[in-house]
Amino acid sequence: MNELLSSAPFWMGLSIAGYACGMWLQRRTGSPLCNPLLIAALLVGTVLVGTGTPYDSYQNAGGLISFFLTPATVALALPIYRKLAVLRANLLPILTGALVGSSVSIVSVIGFSRLFGLSDVTIRSLVPKSVTTPIAVALSDMLGGLSAVTAITVVFTGIVGAVLLPAFLRCLGVKDPVQMGLSIGTASHAVGTSRAIEMGETEGAMSGLAIGVAGLLTALIVSVGAALFG
Repeated sequence: MNELLSSAPFWMGLSIAGYACGMWLQRRTGSPLCNPLLIAALLVGTVLVGTGTPYDSYQNAGGLISFFLTPATVALALPIYRKLAVLRANLLPILTGALVGSSVSIVSVIGFSRLFGLSDVTIRSLVPKSVTTPIAVALSDMLGGLSAVTAITVVFTGIVGAVLLPAFLRCLGVKDPVQMGLSIGTASHAVGTSRAIEMGETEGAMSGLAIGVAGLLTALIVSVGAALFG
């Protein structure tokens, strides 16, 4: 049993099985709470805690899965290319929306962190929570934060956004697919984009574009802020 629990193929298989289970549940129920990533995370976390397995044993498999994150993100260029005309027609609103969204994310994190008395290291770790993991971890390291805390926060933000944002935006009366996709991608990066793609090709394309634009803008804002205020 110990050999099995320390085996990377076992944990990789469990992660894939959990994700597949989540996809099946989502198709059967149609509920946003049955997000495949959320289901997989709960399943793997339960097994880790239940067996007393250290996270390092899972990380070997997790690193292999993370390897495919980059090509999966690059693949988002295809729906963006298909919707190039929509992009050109909405270039200014897209840039403005991503800038406002990124700025609000950073300011709100700092504000609420100060309100609840979080440490400076924690704040620096939470600031890049709404951008894709590679950018977020790099920014966290630059700011002197904890990359592990940043990575966990990015995943949590993505899951919450994917689950709640579509319904929340509809409650606000947002129906335009460009606005929906841009909002989801700016707030919840790749995890949210996977949900946006399910909503429609335009939503997926705009959300995928927002990942890159919001990531670049967040990096710029954080870099300038760090230079000015330390």
